[in-house]
Order: sequence, then structure tokens, then C-alpha cells
Amino acid sequence: MDFSIILNEYPFYLEGLWTTTWLVTASLLIGLVIAIPAGILRSHSNWFIKGPIWAYMYFFRGSPLLVQLFLIYYGAAQFDWLRQSWLWYYFQEAWFCALLAFALNTGAYTAEIVRGVISTMPVGELEAAKAYGMSRWQRLRRITLPNSLRRALPAYSNEIIFMIHGSAIAGVVTIVDITGAARVVNARYYAPFEAYLAAGLLYMCLTFSVIYLFKLWEKSYQHN
Repeated sequence: MDFSIILNEYPFYLEGLWTTTWLVTASLLIGLVIAIPAGILRSHSNWFIKGPIWAYMYFFRGSPLLVQLFLIYYGAAQFDWLRQSWLWYYFQEAWFCALLAFALNTGAYTAEIVRGVISTMPVGELEAAKAYGMSRWQRLRRITLPNSLRRALPAYSNEIIFMIHGSAIAGVVTIVDITGAARVVNARYYAPFEAYLAAGLLYMCLTFSVIYLFKLWEKSYQHN
């Protein structure tokens, strides 16, 4: 084993770390924008409102992320209308396809988290808000969402960790993320242990950083 390979290639790994970080961060932010309204609408009693949300969540939670990435990256090219539109400028880029797949996937899982915490909202708090004369929108903004966010933190931290680990498949569509960097280093030196050990350590650093930040966030909620 030659660990000097890791030292020699650390700038390349740092580039892959940056790619993974921004790709996961952007996916999570877009997914959160999708998930909050989707989770709220999924809790609606009207099937015509919650039905399309259910179908979206069912597909993206029921199929592998790799399949979803392949459908977007390889499957989009078969639609003539897409290739002839301005959207093709983005769909021909690997980073955009990965970002879209990751965002839709994490959006579906996060929407289920939001739906779950909303459905278990203490009835007494909502009844008290009604007694104060709050409208449905005021109850949602002042009571339901803040309370749900607090109770969703542990589950959402797990979703972020799963997204970090799942992002390793970005390398299969030519993106040089952490795993992609390890694949290139292995091809250069024929040293899979050293190449993928470095990748594993970087993923661990990201994972434990997320755990630490969420513990601080949960403590801040407890003190408020």
C-alpha cells in the first residue's frame, strides 16, 4: 500500500469534494422548496389535490436513484421536442441531470417527512390557534410549520446523510465528484484501496459534519 498516492492527488480529491458539496447542497435546497408545499398538499383531504403529489412521491421513493438518473441523463435525448427546445442546453449537461435527479429524489423523501410530522401535529395546539381566531394560513405559518420543523430535524438529518452517500452515483455520468475522483486515481495508479479509502474518508468527514451541525441546531431549539 502506497499512501503517498493520496498526498500526491489531494488537489484532485479536493476538487471532487467541492463538486459533491455544491451538488448535494443545491439538490437539498431545491428539494426542500419542492418538499414543503408537496408535504402540505399531500395532507389535503381532496384526492384531486393530493393525488398527483402521491404519484410523484410514490415513483421517486419507489425506484432506485440510479435508475432515475439514467432516465433523465440517457432518456431525455429520445424526445425530439426537448432536443429542439431551450431546455436541451441544460439537459445535455451531466451536472444538470444529476442535480435534477437528486433534487426530485430528496424532494420526495423530504415531502414524506413533512407529511408525517404534519399528520402527527398535536390537535390541542391547532384547536388553541383556532380559538385565538387564526386563519388556516396563520395556523400553518405560525404553528404547524415551526412545530413540524422542530420535530422533523432528526429524520431530515438522516435524509441529508443518505443524499450525501447517494450522490456517489454522479460519477457514472462523467461527473468528477469524490467517487469520480477516486475512480480516476485508481485508473492512474491501479491502487483501488488507497484511491477509495481516501474517498471514504472524505464522505465520512461530510457525514459527521452534518451530524455535528444538526446536534447544534437541535440544542438551539431546546434552549428557545
